[in-house]
Amino acid sequence: MKTRSLAAFLLASMAPLCAHAAHVKDPKASYIDVNARRVELKKTKNPRIREAIAALPSCVKLPTVPAPVGRMKIPWHYINGSHGAVNPKEAEATRVYLSFEKRVTAGMNQWLAHGDEAEAKCAVDQMDDWAKAGALIDYEPKESSQSWYQAGWTLSSIAISESVLVNDKKIDAATHARLIAWMNKAAHKLIDFDKKSKQRNNLHYWRGLAATAVGVISSDDDLFTYGVNTFKEAVDEIDQRGALPQEMKRNERAIHYQSFALQPLIPIASFAERQDVYLYNYSSLSGRHLDDAVIFLGDAMANPAIVKNYIADKQMTDFDAPDFLAAIELALHHYDLSRLPKPIQAGLQKPTYATRIGGSMTVIAAPSKQEKRK
Repeated sequence: MKTRSLAAFLLASMAPLCAHAAHVKDPKASYIDVNARRVELKKTKNPRIREAIAALPSCVKLPTVPAPVGRMKIPWHYINGSHGAVNPKEAEATRVYLSFEKRVTAGMNQWLAHGDEAEAKCAVDQMDDWAKAGALIDYEPKESSQSWYQAGWTLSSIAISESVLVNDKKIDAATHARLIAWMNKAAHKLIDFDKKSKQRNNLHYWRGLAATAVGVISSDDDLFTYGVNTFKEAVDEIDQRGALPQEMKRNERAIHYQSFALQPLIPIASFAERQDVYLYNYSSLSGRHLDDAVIFLGDAMANPAIVKNYIADKQMTDFDAPDFLAAIELALHHYDLSRLPKPIQAGLQKPTYATRIGGSMTVIAAPSKQEKRK
């Protein structure tokens, strides 16, 4: 899949035994090189990227999303337990958060692709409305765990967007400072309960992504370290087949949750890499790496029966959603696409999109030409 220098491999292998605080070296280093990507997008002839650019929504054309008023109390996602029928009341309650994420990421994507200052300002103003209202903070995980989950997803989305837009020098610095201070407060609220929780599945990883992104933009080493350690905990869980065992418990959605768990883990690795913390090379004591989980996902897409090693339920096989493989776009500078399982190769022939990790991941990260392995 990828080559590693002996020194990098040994350092990664030692990591579980010698965990240290991670440090933010550059608070303007997003999970991509923003300036380099803007230059690349201007000249790209890649048809998939051009298709994605043409399909970008516009923050300016989308309606303003007022901040929710009062305490967050979101119903459970599933009607019963952790799988099965989805609760329509949860979808109704979270519509405002999804609209907010879409509008913010739309403005960020438009600025990245076109340098459109009106779009950048639209995204920043939308976030500022919620910052002034103190959104994403007034909830109690024991009272409404779904609110806690949603706060993590939405915070990940907007912190990633801000990590890109903070590089726009035409946006007022005081506004950026206000947004970052709000996100920092929200991130600490998010992980304070996580530290006491025994939940170590994909939801923990999403909180790790929020902590990582906010930690970078706010130069908060405690948050950044929390995110890095969350990533290591996840890789330490990967089994000999490449599965994340806690996601394999999710009945008919086991393959979907393997994908959903990768969505925060890959961005954490990309953020960390930009701070000279090389999590893509991180090895568990059993010799597992992040790419083992990516390969297992592709193998399970090709042959869902392999999940029967974990759970007997017939698997959902609708793998065409735009977000299903979106995070893998970020990792293609490490992974040789031609050597990934064929369902992943096929899935990445069309644009991908996931607001929780930044919007159009094809615009944000897809290589104009498939890079050689490093």
